[in-house]
Amino acid sequence: MKKLFFRTVLLALVLVFPISTMAGVDVGVNISLPPLIVFAAPLEVVVIPETYVYAVPDVDVDIFFYDGWWWRPWEGRWYRSRHYDSGWVYYQRVPSFYGRIPSTWRNDYRDHRWGGHQWNYQRIPNQQLQRNWSNWEKNKHWEKQQTWGVQGLKPRTRSQQPSQGVQSGSKAKPQSRKVQPQRSQPQNREAPKQSKPQKGKPERGEKQKQDKR
Repeated sequence: MKKLFFRTVLLALVLVFPISTMAGVDVGVNISLPPLIVFAAPLEVVVIPETYVYAVPDVDVDIFFYDGWWWRPWEGRWYRSRHYDSGWVYYQRVPSFYGRIPSTWRNDYRDHRWGGHQWNYQRIPNQQLQRNWSNWEKNKHWEKQQTWGVQGLKPRTRSQQPSQGVQSGSKAKPQSRKVQPQRSQPQNREAPKQSKPQKGKPERGEKQKQDKR
């Protein structure tokens, strides 16, 4: 009885202990959140040129604002929140806007340079950002008025691409016209073939009549 009891206890420990350790690891991954940052002054952001992504330049970690969310990478994962200083939630993939942010944007910010041009950026308070970010993007505020504060920056001309497609379509019309004369050529060739037998039939017919006679 004692041996059976000890075997039962050992089997229970072997089965229960690995499960509990694995469960502890999973819980640790799910609840791990980035540490909170205390800002000494009200938060201000700058808009990244040629995007509608706003970055916080006064902290060493990357914190972005885009599409109504605050975004933050930490330990190889991404988190987002409606507030820049709390409420971070794990995001399962890399945000779509991040591919448009150059890794050297902080150096550009310090040097007041962007793409070889003078960058006169504007620091935007958080309250102003929250009130206007949606309308700015809809009305293309930074493109039309200030070109993101970059002197000599030429706006992108994506709207001209459809017009090029229309021009290429109009060039295809002369090609269809060239095909029409080629179709009419066989008709002109058949006409002389029909005229030749007409001249030759009386000659062959006269010979056949003479033979019958």
